[in-house]
Amino acid sequence: MGMQKPWLFKYRSSEWFIVLTVAVAAFTELFLGEVIVPVMPYALKDRLNVPANHVQDWISIMLAVYGAALLIGSPIFGWFADRTTSRRQPYLAGLLALLLSTMLLCFGTNVYLLVLGRALQGLSAAAVWTVGLAMLVDTVGQSRMGQTMGYVSVATVTGLLGAPVLGGILYDRGGYYCVFGVSFGVITIDILLRALVIERDSVTPWHDQGAQVNYGTIETSCPAYTEEPIPTEDPRPVVIDCRASIKQPSIVTVLAVNDESSLIAPKEHDSNASKLVNRLPPIIILLTSPRLLAALWGIFAQTALMGSFEGVLPLFVQETFGWNSAQAGLIFIFLFGPTVLAPVIGGLSDSLGARYIATSGFLVATLPLTLLLLVQPSLPHAETLLCSLIFLTGLCLAFVTPPMSAEVSGTVKAMAIAQPEVFGPSGAYAQAYALYNMSYAGAMIVGPVWAGFVKESQGWGTMCWSLGILSAVSAVPTVLFTGGFILEKKPRTSQEDA
Repeated sequence: MGMQKPWLFKYRSSEWFIVLTVAVAAFTELFLGEVIVPVMPYALKDRLNVPANHVQDWISIMLAVYGAALLIGSPIFGWFADRTTSRRQPYLAGLLALLLSTMLLCFGTNVYLLVLGRALQGLSAAAVWTVGLAMLVDTVGQSRMGQTMGYVSVATVTGLLGAPVLGGILYDRGGYYCVFGVSFGVITIDILLRALVIERDSVTPWHDQGAQVNYGTIETSCPAYTEEPIPTEDPRPVVIDCRASIKQPSIVTVLAVNDESSLIAPKEHDSNASKLVNRLPPIIILLTSPRLLAALWGIFAQTALMGSFEGVLPLFVQETFGWNSAQAGLIFIFLFGPTVLAPVIGGLSDSLGARYIATSGFLVATLPLTLLLLVQPSLPHAETLLCSLIFLTGLCLAFVTPPMSAEVSGTVKAMAIAQPEVFGPSGAYAQAYALYNMSYAGAMIVGPVWAGFVKESQGWGTMCWSLGILSAVSAVPTVLFTGGFILEKKPRTSQEDA
């Protein structure tokens, strides 16, 4: 009996639906993490009876636990996702962690349960930002990854900006459980999308394009496939693992339906050195690439620069201009608002190249970052100058994230094409994005701590020009190694564009 086509298969496996699912998952993860930010101080003091002089300590602990879980969970989810036949299982595991964390934060009766809830949120974020981004690479290919990451960036910024404001309003009008009522509603939408999505990492008999599956022979249009049709005596339909063939072009894997024992592959001719390298974990091999290290540094620097303002801006505007908490929160719209241009910036990166788009972002950002030192209470129209320079900073740094995010998958693609056996048939996209995630998490810890320490010890002006130096210095590895070493440019191949 033939396999039954899944319900609404055409839509559930479509590119737009997969991108939507990952974008909503990213939005949900950030929304649930940020919606409780204005609520936690009151919840700790009023619901859990934490002494007022210990509230800040517990908030810091919960932030640190979230970052630690993100750092630890990223390589684990990345390794697991690259070792399974489907990315669906680890993706759903992340959703389970998110649901449990929200329940603990909602119904927890002591502070330790809330800390555990934040740890589970960190694990969920690790799944979204490793497995989810790897799914995007499987779906859209490297050539359009920059633009696709732009759409995901819009979703994340929407959650980042909207959640704290909404959380504060809901808590003020409806109380603690009203906040989590909306949170569970958002999770429900995320659950439905993740349960419905069908990966496009393998070609099935139901796909209209990408491969044509016949009885007795195999034909495929996978970009990396170069072999002649392979005859088989089994009259049943076959499924071709297109993801494996793309990531390891020299190997064609043929799996008869319900018969995984049928495997055809050419003999290996690896040298002893290659065999030694192949024994290393893919995540270690990835770290030997200067191109990937430059991309990871770009992500770290951009996140640290943006995150540094989260720790110092609210207190600075309160001390300098006497702003209240609502006004202090609104200033972040100027910082994160330009991220809505991410799809356009990603498209430019895909067409013009990531090197000069990201480098220009770092270089131009140096100017507004440094000029922020001019903002002083005695300066006329200081508030207007502050908002303008914060907006320009956010606009310049918005040119960094889409190309650097796409550069991570581009590096894996280039390494797999140069040495098809280096990562094996499982590939290493999820582990590459695990490193991306770890850079992001580390920057979210280092950025606010660094900015806060420098501001308190040396003053606002020193903090500003030090951030400008970081941005300028970050342009150097970006221009040298993005897309490969600048002095060793090679023409792009059709496989690299796939």
